[in-house]
Amino acid sequence: MIRVLVADDEPMIRAGARAILASDPAIDVVAEAGDGRAAVDLARRHRPDVALLDIRMPVMDGLAAAEELHRTVPETAVAMLTTFGDDEYVARALAAGTSGFLLKAADPRDLVAGVRAVAAGAAYLSPKVARRVIAELGAGRLTRAAAARDLVAELTDREREVLVLVAAGLSNVEIAGRLFLVEGTVKSYVSTVLSRLRVRNRVQAAIVAYEAGLVPPA
Repeated sequence: MIRVLVADDEPMIRAGARAILASDPAIDVVAEAGDGRAAVDLARRHRPDVALLDIRMPVMDGLAAAEELHRTVPETAVAMLTTFGDDEYVARALAAGTSGFLLKAADPRDLVAGVRAVAAGAAYLSPKVARRVIAELGAGRLTRAAAARDLVAELTDREREVLVLVAAGLSNVEIAGRLFLVEGTVKSYVSTVLSRLRVRNRVQAAIVAYEAGLVPPA
């Protein structure tokens, strides 16, 4: 069962998210919060698999809450659910350690798919957000490609294989099956890859892989 915390200052949005997620029998919304500080407190208490946070909330916004969760409840993956798809918000959310970025205007199936992906240890960006990120990367790729290649050069062959599969959006279980490894070994490899690439999450690792030329912009 995937245990989810939903945080949004609008009760109707929380109710809608709960109803959509309830359509999947493998997802259980264990807590709701109306502000970022309450979300952090509830996450510490319930230890959900995924915290679904709005960006603009009172007391503490979703970006600050994501950073706090990354520090204090690292086992809880964070996904942003917001109406704001501006590049500034996307960049700040990724820098805060967010594993998913979902738009409220997206298809409800996108929400379920995103929560499932993030809970499985993968990364998930709504298609519109993904296109925006790729466009931004393409605009400045030449200035960052050399640095990305230097970082990737520090990886072993096996770590590079794992990075490519992470960048392809595979979960730890899927990577384990592809490389004939146990899931615990894959988790260790992923942790090492993130450390050596000096990034905080799988989305940032995928960006490095793209900039280094290991994967196509898809």
